[in-house]
Amino acid sequence: MNAHEDRGRPAALRGWGGVGAMAAGCALALAAVFLLPSARSTGTGADGQGTGAGRVAAGRQAQDASCTDPEKQTLGPSGADGPTIDAIKARKGDKRKLIVGVDQNSYRWGYRNPNAENAELEGFDIDLAHRIAEDILGDPNAVQFKAIPTNKRIDAVRDGDVDMVVRTMTITCDRLSEVAFSAPYFKTGQQVLAQKSSSITGYDDSLARRRICTAAGSTAYIKLKADTEGGRLPSSVDTSVTVPNQLDCLVRLQLGDVDAVITDGALAASQAAQDPTVELKGAPFTTEYYGVAMKHDADDLVRRVNQILRDYRADGWQKAYEEWLSATLGTDSAPSKPPVPEYLRTS
Repeated sequence: MNAHEDRGRPAALRGWGGVGAMAAGCALALAAVFLLPSARSTGTGADGQGTGAGRVAAGRQAQDASCTDPEKQTLGPSGADGPTIDAIKARKGDKRKLIVGVDQNSYRWGYRNPNAENAELEGFDIDLAHRIAEDILGDPNAVQFKAIPTNKRIDAVRDGDVDMVVRTMTITCDRLSEVAFSAPYFKTGQQVLAQKSSSITGYDDSLARRRICTAAGSTAYIKLKADTEGGRLPSSVDTSVTVPNQLDCLVRLQLGDVDAVITDGALAASQAAQDPTVELKGAPFTTEYYGVAMKHDADDLVRRVNQILRDYRADGWQKAYEEWLSATLGTDSAPSKPPVPEYLRTS
């Protein structure tokens, strides 16, 4: 089969905002960091809950060979304040807010709803950010959001641009060498997204001679590159197309520039909901856990977030799932629920 035999004509852009919203989203994703006004409390922020990419660059610390079960490499929960939380609480006036890196282009996770008043930020991750702000500062709306492209999440934490990143970020051993993570708050896995008319069947030999889009530095890119170089996928798979923000891959697919997208299944399902001409192909082929990313030395904040997540899993997570994700992932939330947390990090 010709490499692009079933690519077809570019699909019409659909979903929240259509062509204009998609084009605007891509333009925003290409910028480094944008300051966003706080979104409203969604109603689950007060009693409700919410990959990752870091920079892949020369000089990055090598993965610790002793790292196993990265989702367990976090500190035990605590409600006590410490120097990091004290500094957040000491902010004055309008600056007394939790600074959170988020996405503003991931449908039902962190996105601007053009039909809502003031096109406010909404989604599963946004609800979680509100919940954390309420616990730490006593106000779910005491949040200063910053839009962070997929490939800048770790930079934003390390450089101190944000207090934390709540942005569908997978916990990995590589990333643990650069940032600290909370316990998991969501479970997903990588999947393939392609046009319904495509003969691609999943993460298999049907990707041969196909052009695949991934977000730079994402777990999807790392996995795809390793598997093509390691012979687990055909060497003819074209992995050269990377973008700063995973939503840009959907636009590339819609325009016919690529044959498929690989990203977290939870995100791919939301993208498929935006465009009825695309669909998930095949089953998830990895297991991934989303966590909240923070600075390595922010021990008190990590412990506090784990305390919040412990309460959130019991009271709030299910409500947020039903509101934001049941329409795209199905009414059964069991496959997406995070595991019972373990706290193996001691310092």
